Amino acid sequence: MELGSLVAAATSWRDVDPDPVTRAELDDLLQREDVAGLAERFDGALAFGTAGIRAAVGAGPMRLNRLVVARVATGLARFIWTRDRAASTKGIVVGYDGRTNSAVFATDVARILSREGISVWLLPRALPTPVLAFSVRHLRAAYGLMITASHNPRRDNGLKLYVRDGAQLLPPVDADMATFIDAVDPLKLPQGWSEGDFTHRSAGASADAYVEAVAAGGTPPDGPSRLTVVHTALHGVGTESFRAVLARAGWPMPVSVTAQEWPDAAFPTTPFPNPEEPGVLDLAKATAQKIGADLVVANDPDADRLAVVVPGPDGWHTLSGDELGALLGNAVLTRLNEGRPIEDPQGRVPVVATTVASGSLLRRLAAAAGVRCVTTLTGFKWIARAAGPEDRLIYGYEEAIGYAVRPQLVADKDGISAGLLVIELANTAAQAGRSLLDLLDDLALTHGLHLTGQRAIHAHGPDGLDRLAQALERIRKAPPRRLMDQRVTVTDLRRRDRGEVDLAGGHGERSPDRPLPAADVLIWHVGDDARVVLRPSGTEPKLKVYLEVVGPVAARSDLVAARSAATVRLQLLATEVVSELDIDAPPDAALSSPPLPLLRSHPS
Repeated sequence: MELGSLVAAATSWRDVDPDPVTRAELDDLLQREDVAGLAERFDGALAFGTAGIRAAVGAGPMRLNRLVVARVATGLARFIWTRDRAASTKGIVVGYDGRTNSAVFATDVARILSREGISVWLLPRALPTPVLAFSVRHLRAAYGLMITASHNPRRDNGLKLYVRDGAQLLPPVDADMATFIDAVDPLKLPQGWSEGDFTHRSAGASADAYVEAVAAGGTPPDGPSRLTVVHTALHGVGTESFRAVLARAGWPMPVSVTAQEWPDAAFPTTPFPNPEEPGVLDLAKATAQKIGADLVVANDPDADRLAVVVPGPDGWHTLSGDELGALLGNAVLTRLNEGRPIEDPQGRVPVVATTVASGSLLRRLAAAAGVRCVTTLTGFKWIARAAGPEDRLIYGYEEAIGYAVRPQLVADKDGISAGLLVIELANTAAQAGRSLLDLLDDLALTHGLHLTGQRAIHAHGPDGLDRLAQALERIRKAPPRRLMDQRVTVTDLRRRDRGEVDLAGGHGERSPDRPLPAADVLIWHVGDDARVVLRPSGTEPKLKVYLEVVGPVAARSDLVAARSAATVRLQLLATEVVSELDIDAPPDAALSSPPLPLLRSHPS
């Protein structure tokens, strides 16, 4: 767009914008005739997708603000009255986290929906996303809408939509809903939409019911707890709910990282509050070191994710998503077979689920326990529905530190209930003089050593997406025949045969009750003991590479050497994959999800 068009668009927007902060932002850009700044905000509009919308808070249709949120709410109301009229009385639950304008956006959504004749419940304060997901089921609502940007950088906010089963919105309904949202002109909203009273019901009792339900599924300590636990909410909304669950379940309170204990939209200690990012948990580690803690549990700002840090011989070690996923999955399967399930299948066939990008250890654990394991595409919208309508999902996880240990309560990832289970596991281990690292050693001895890692390849510049797409198409047509001197077999999730895709390796797997959509994902099985998954981002010039190597361990005394050898193999595999891709873009300097420390385990 040229300057004249940008100025006209920005002026029209400013004239109807009810927010003095974003109006002032536009006044400044217009006064300086900042073409680049105006183009970033007005050259296009945010697209509504399966996960909703996330963007930097600011003025214009390419930022998140009151007008954009009102556009979504108005489009959702029109969708309901056109496609889903019963939802108007079943209602929608609205929740919000502690980010910039979250409470304002939630109030705007509730006001617009209510005035459009749709029943609304509103959570009474900033609360975790899992509370909102739980409330959809608990209240038997038609939808849930959460104002959150989860673990995104501090400047961002967003909204996420849930449907009747308490899980996230699925295709193709998201695309249909998007057409109604796209048809709304945010400059022509009804007079008075941004102010005044409206009719709604409080969902406060549902928030209390979440705490009761999660705590009821826990196991209180058998005697005094042996653990000193540090918890950080990373300036998010996890502290209140996590402490309430622990108290109700009979556990002592953790030590909070004081500077990060309560919601703060400025995120003063961590501008990118993702527990997986380097340095984000440094303050929690320092707190743990100072008080001699045994365990660190960390939630992201909306508390749907969980990171765990444990002491090792070389300092504090953050468990990878796959390591923690295996520990939690093993706990769920073990207790199921002992007749004291964490999630009761209630007479149905129990199912566990993971994603194509996650490690394969859960599949081995499930096979050993005689439980079906389903591998889905990435995302909890698939994991939550992996069991289909007849069977019962009892556990699901993805490597991006998302865990569903109570999926019949929360049909999404939940860092609060997962945190409770981690503390139970660590305390039971401590009572036997052992640690979570020892439990991982046990799994390696029984099921083989599974080592996973990631690389991200960024192609910067205006043609970055095109270069990545071309490279992926080339490698799709001519994949490598050998890696690490082993034969490579290829699974292309873009190619389909009667709805079946080979996600786990070795067999076609049909998604229960619906075929999986084709996905731009390549899987390379390297011999019988290594795997590579290639998945491009749909919105930014980045290719994610997930790697795994697996090998047997004969004895506990061999673990150190086995981990060292597996680490070398993983690095070699990463190097060969990057070379095969031959993309004019630098990969991350090192593998993320680093392997466990090479420590000596406690004797059997």
